[in-house]
Amino acid sequence: MTNRKTDSVIFSIRSRAVRRILPTALIAFCFLGSSAQALEELLPPFGFRWNDSMARVEAVLHGAKAKIVSREKKENREVWTVEGLVHPGLKRTLFTFKQRGLLEVELQYEYPDWTIERYNQRMGEIRRYFDEKYGTGKLVSRSRDTDTDVIQTLVGYQWMVGATMLELFYFSAQHDALVYRTISVDYKAL
Repeated sequence: MTNRKTDSVIFSIRSRAVRRILPTALIAFCFLGSSAQALEELLPPFGFRWNDSMARVEAVLHGAKAKIVSREKKENREVWTVEGLVHPGLKRTLFTFKQRGLLEVELQYEYPDWTIERYNQRMGEIRRYFDEKYGTGKLVSRSRDTDTDVIQTLVGYQWMVGATMLELFYFSAQHDALVYRTISVDYKAL
């Protein structure tokens, strides 16, 4: 009889412990699950979702007082060039649609007063941020063309997150005193 009493007490203690631990474990599991799900897909900026309709994107842009300065058809895609989205240094944003659904968003940053050193510093900051968030990016381009009068430099990195891709590029072209530099961040659904 003593064994049954002991077993009953142990069972009761275990049951109470499980009732206390189970809700905490479920909450932790939900947080871990949502973190894992967040890394399965990279969402486009400005609160958009992949495959958002052209009408929805246009309505949001209109509400943000941004201006669609051009709409071009390229093969089976339509590309909108948008200016006026408020973000430091953001010169223009390209929205690419396929079958009228959002497929790609490219942010193009230009800082006219910056030196090449400041561009290099900013590129490093952005790359480290993405490396910390999505793992080490893959170097996909590093070239410097000096064969013509225009010296061109291109450096690019890429991160794959589930069925999405993120690319970071620095491009410069220089001819004597004329200099053009840009940093682009490109979000793509694959």
